[in-house]
Amino acid sequence: MSGRNEHDLLGDFEVPDDVYYGVHTARALENFPISGMPIASWPDLVAALACVKQAAALANRDLGLLPESKADAIVKACDDIRTGWGHDQFVVDVIQGGAGTSTNMNANEVIANRALELLGHDLGDYRYLHPLEEVNLGQSTNDVYPTAARVALQWSIRRLLSAVQMVREAFAAKGVEFAAVTKIGRTQLQDAVPMTLGQEFDAFASLIEKDRRRLLESRASLAEVNLGGTAIGTGLNAHPDYATLACGHLAKITGLDVQSDANPVAATQDTSCFVQISTALKRFVVNLSKMCNDLRLLSSGPRAGLGEIALPAVQAGSSIMPGKVNPVIPEVVNQVAFEVIGQDTTITMAAEAGQLQLNAFEPIIVHSLFTGMARLTAACNVLAKRSIAGITAEADSLRASVEHSISLITAVNQQIGYTEATAIAQEALATNRGVVEIIAERGLLSPDELTELLDPNRITGVAVGTARAAGAEGSRAR
Repeated sequence: MSGRNEHDLLGDFEVPDDVYYGVHTARALENFPISGMPIASWPDLVAALACVKQAAALANRDLGLLPESKADAIVKACDDIRTGWGHDQFVVDVIQGGAGTSTNMNANEVIANRALELLGHDLGDYRYLHPLEEVNLGQSTNDVYPTAARVALQWSIRRLLSAVQMVREAFAAKGVEFAAVTKIGRTQLQDAVPMTLGQEFDAFASLIEKDRRRLLESRASLAEVNLGGTAIGTGLNAHPDYATLACGHLAKITGLDVQSDANPVAATQDTSCFVQISTALKRFVVNLSKMCNDLRLLSSGPRAGLGEIALPAVQAGSSIMPGKVNPVIPEVVNQVAFEVIGQDTTITMAAEAGQLQLNAFEPIIVHSLFTGMARLTAACNVLAKRSIAGITAEADSLRASVEHSISLITAVNQQIGYTEATAIAQEALATNRGVVEIIAERGLLSPDELTELLDPNRITGVAVGTARAAGAEGSRAR
């Protein structure tokens, strides 16, 4: 393949004629064959880089530092990238040394060469528009990369929040559907006291909602950026008005809340917003994975397990046991949760390892966050649509378990006393009889008293007769 000769501080380097990246990107390809994932694997990041470069060009144009014709060409090139053109040219590995310098160089070169093409010049003919002197004017990797990451992560979180909401609504719908299905609750895997299956699923929905709010709060921390701070936040080589103008343009281009950090020196070295997001993600997956554990346990069987609910059958479960069906959707969500928890450790260590005025490890932080959010978004969509939505209750079995449960004795504990209640529970367990039968046999309570004390509305703490209506109203409000 024929090539064009480009030059950097290390000397000459031949770059293929038909690529839009240049010498700095080509060297990074040799230096970082690490993950096999190019930055194009994260389209949000590529689009965000184009947004930042476009905002910078517009600010420099406004300040009279960049000729209008060159600014227009850069803006058009960035528009092309934002709409999907040229993502295959963003080839640098997502995991790289240099605090993201290779990513910034890759963006500068692709944008410059696309702009040159639009201006009618050959790729690599940087006499007419230079990737560093003009596309990167007033910028540094150290403000471009973290700003682009914050923009891209806001987009990613928006998609994740939509998927999280889908899971919450799926659980809430089951809470309504199962509002009148009574069952035995459990603590430490032992029979506890009665509840409704609707309460169990409502609790899941409530926990998901709390986690959704924490994710929303973490997204707000991404609004402040250090764009215009250049190398260490002091703004060296940028016009005094550049940061304000560039952030204003970036907010208009992205439609996001973008603000200049009040202390760009602090912002340039600070990765705590990424830690906050990771913490919110970990909180969510810990709860979500526990819920999936519960779904697997509640659906265990079908004959030798709890068998309280049935998960939808989505595939054959065994190559040797005919008829076996496994809880594969909750299982895959569990595995995504394990990965996100591991990524949180990576992010924590990378954030802590930053030194002085810059954290050199933002590439692995950003990659870990994008990976976790992409996996979680997919996992939530699958869980809501292919598992929760199809769950059914084994109502007859649940009712029988309540009627036969020794834990019913708790409902009359105050009337007959703890000592007597304990003796009845022991006898019921030893004789495999129901506690209601033994209470009646001993004449401790009248039939009317038993009926009142063991009323499902009383023992579950909800008015079962009105639960469906209340749940339906809540669903409409959501």
